[in-house]
Amino acid sequence: MGRVSRRAFAVAALSAFTMMPRASAATGQRGGAADSEMRGVWIASVANRDWPSKSGLTASQQRAELLTHLDRAAANHLNTVFFQVRPTADAMWPSPYEPWSQYLTGTQGKDPGWDPLGTAVEEAHARGLHLHAWFNPYRIAVHADPSRLAASHPARENPHWVVTYGGKLFYNPGLPEVRAFVEDAMLDAVAKYPVDGVHFDDYFYPYPVAGQTFDDDAAYDEHGGGFPDRAAWRRENIDLLVRETADRVKEVRPGARFGISPFGVWRNAGTDPLGSDTKAGVQTYDDLHADTRKWVREGWLDYIVPQLYWNIGFAAADYAKLVPWWAQVARGSSTQLYVGEALYKAGDPAQPAAWQQPGELSRHLTLAAEHAQVRGHVYFAAKDVAADRIGAMARVVADHYGQPAPPPR
Repeated sequence: MGRVSRRAFAVAALSAFTMMPRASAATGQRGGAADSEMRGVWIASVANRDWPSKSGLTASQQRAELLTHLDRAAANHLNTVFFQVRPTADAMWPSPYEPWSQYLTGTQGKDPGWDPLGTAVEEAHARGLHLHAWFNPYRIAVHADPSRLAASHPARENPHWVVTYGGKLFYNPGLPEVRAFVEDAMLDAVAKYPVDGVHFDDYFYPYPVAGQTFDDDAAYDEHGGGFPDRAAWRRENIDLLVRETADRVKEVRPGARFGISPFGVWRNAGTDPLGSDTKAGVQTYDDLHADTRKWVREGWLDYIVPQLYWNIGFAAADYAKLVPWWAQVARGSSTQLYVGEALYKAGDPAQPAAWQQPGELSRHLTLAAEHAQVRGHVYFAAKDVAADRIGAMARVVADHYGQPAPPPR
């Protein structure tokens, strides 16, 4: 479910072969630096991944858990939280567009008795943290049964908006009325709360499921004229979502920044000479119809956070090759580059040997510091910052975050 299964999928999509990390890597001290840099953490609510720890907690318990995450971020000298407020076409604030999230009370549409997003913004700011409201645009449910949605759910009122795929429900990105609706639903939060940013993750068109077809035939027949093929039409649909959201964020809250954290491989060089030296089984351009490189080069985003969730030396997608590729993409653009880091892999026995080493993530920051375009890092995710199984996060803080630093503007 959610980012958890996507990450498992991403690993499976890559070659199973791994290489040992480089024998040594410089671990230069940056602890005294106070220059602005992104030091972020994702707080995922889908499937109660990070927060709340389970559905059905009391309002005071939910609030206490949230404040603990914020306190821990500040104590680790992080400066930004990416708070998932629309995990499945629902809301972590009182929305006139969509029901309350089921991950709060266990029942979609049930009022939790408090305002999580409003509280999160206020309490983050009280701790000197920025807060970016994290939205998932098109995912409706991590199951395939519309009758399980709240009776008033827009997906039930507009069943022609919905595509069932891979055992899940999605809004159809090819319908202009869907795009307008999801933008309205998201912008409601941006208008109501002084968020510092608006954030999308990596879900656009869904990750491919073998043997299944995303059925958007009717939408393509109606709206796909003038495109060379369906893939080009789908990419334009996602381009429109990105461009329009960027414009509307600036209109509604001019000080807020807009960014996206895509899967880390745009295209493999074997597919496109402009691509990275990787052999990933997923390419965002081809499989998710998300032209992430274009968004950076065109300056549609204030920042991008590619999820570079692989170790240094991983054969199919080497962190040490992807960082310079993304730095080159960002060079000369108006889009700031941060790197998404797989803290959740550190100490997981199912992961390659490199992830059993407490210093792997710290080496990532040392390597990335060689590229001026990299303006910081974001860690997945809050639960793993708390657990810190093998001390990987503590090592990052000790080696690189000795002093607080303001986030980039």
